[in-house]
Amino acid sequence: MTREIIAILRGLKPSEAIEITDVLIAAGITKIEVPLNSPDPFDSIAAMIKHAGDRAVIGAGTVLEVAQVDKLAVIGAQMVVSPDAFPDVIRATKAAGMLSYPGVLTPSEAFSALRNGADGLKFFPGFKLGTEGLKALKAVLPAGTKTYAVGGAGPDNFVDWIAAGATGFGIGSNIYKPGYSAGQVADLAAEIVAAYDEAKA
Repeated sequence: MTREIIAILRGLKPSEAIEITDVLIAAGITKIEVPLNSPDPFDSIAAMIKHAGDRAVIGAGTVLEVAQVDKLAVIGAQMVVSPDAFPDVIRATKAAGMLSYPGVLTPSEAFSALRNGADGLKFFPGFKLGTEGLKALKAVLPAGTKTYAVGGAGPDNFVDWIAAGATGFGIGSNIYKPGYSAGQVADLAAEIVAAYDEAKA
C-alpha cells in the first residue's frame, strides 16, 4: 500500500539519515523529503537514495532555485518539494524527470503550478487555508489534482482534511525533530500511519 504521506525531515543530519529512513519505510511511509535548510542535505539525500531509492521516493524540500534542482537530479533524487510555486523550478524539476510538489495557497498559485507541470499541490501553510478553503478550491481544480495539506494537518484531523478533498499530507514536526531517536520516529510514524489508514478506511 502506497500512502500519500510525505515525511519532512527538517534538520536531519547525514549520520542519522539511513536509520531514520529505515524506520519510516518499516512503518509504511515511503515518501521522504529532506529540506535543503538541513545540515549537509545533499549528503543525506544521496545516502538515502543509495540505501533505499528502490523502496521509497526520496527527495528534497525547501527547493527554491533551479541550481538546486540540477544538483538533486545529479544525485538521483526523485522528488522536489518547495514552499512556493516558482515556475522555473517546476519546469526544471519535470525536465529532469522528478516529481514536482510546489507550495501554493491561492487559486492563482495553484493553477499556475499545474500549468507549469506540477504533479501535486502542497497547500502551505495548511492551517491558513483550512479544510473549508480546500473544499472550495477543490471545486474548481481539475479532477484528479493531487492535494497535500502541510502545516496544521496531523493524525488528529486527517479525517477532516480527507473529507475536504486532501489527497495526502506532509508531516514535519509531528514525525521528526532534530534530536529525535530512530525509536521515537518509529513510534510517531506508526501512530501517523494508523491514523491515516483509519481516516482512509
